[in-house]
Amino acid sequence: MTVESLDNREIIIEFFPVGNLVKVSAMDINTLTEISIQGPANSPEGILKRNALKRLEYVLKKKGLIS
Repeated sequence: MTVESLDNREIIIEFFPVGNLVKVSAMDINTLTEISIQGPANSPEGILKRNALKRLEYVLKKKGLIS
């Protein structure tokens, strides 16, 4: 369950439960770029992870760090 443009990159993903929400942080080790998203605590972990990776991919592309 990875985003193709993030293949071969080391990504750290953390899940923080906050009441009825889960905060998901994802950080690209090479560029030290970090994003965070939040979603319902009852959402499947895979969906939250995918959304965080898509957000990280978007930010890296916007900064011109990946193509």
